Amino acid sequence: MPLDTWILYAFATLLLSLTPGPNGLLALNHGAVHGTRRAVFTVAGGVSGFALLIGASMSGLGTLLTTSSAAFDLVRWAGALYLIYLGVKTWRSPPTRPDPAAPRAPLRRASGLFTEGFLVALANPKVILFFAAFLPQFLDPTASLAVQFAIMAGTFMVVEFLVELGLAVGASRILPWLSNERIARRFARGTGSLFVGAGVALVAADR
Repeated sequence: MPLDTWILYAFATLLLSLTPGPNGLLALNHGAVHGTRRAVFTVAGGVSGFALLIGASMSGLGTLLTTSSAAFDLVRWAGALYLIYLGVKTWRSPPTRPDPAAPRAPLRRASGLFTEGFLVALANPKVILFFAAFLPQFLDPTASLAVQFAIMAGTFMVVEFLVELGLAVGASRILPWLSNERIARRFARGTGSLFVGAGVALVAADR
């Protein structure tokens, strides 16, 4: 892949990563509630999910979802229901108390945070369609496709990881505020509502 093409692709990927979405919201939520060190597992899960979607879009799943309404609706409903479930779960989560004098709730397992990030990334079938239309714009048909896919997937994963980690780091700054039960409940209900809204929007949107 020529350097100028890669720079253009990296810039486009940065703009895509900065676009608000469920994974950025999840990184923000987990950074605020669990701190940066724990949120790293969430971000890693989301990036891994996106890597899988890139592979799926290039293997023909994007074409299948484009041509088959039934397949698209099945994936869309599954993703929407998961986002709504996650929203309800976040809404009902108990307040976090980072105050050293307060009883500390058990830390969530790293595997659970990773899985949540991974599943949120997979929850939107539109991402597969986007990658199927977006990535080929930067491909050189005369060069090795496998190498180009590896470069593009690796670039996207690094950029997305850094953007989501930045969100988690920024959100971790408000962690001490969540020792206030009222603020903690409002934060949980606010982010939970956004997840539910994302799920409803996914169902309501056309392809």
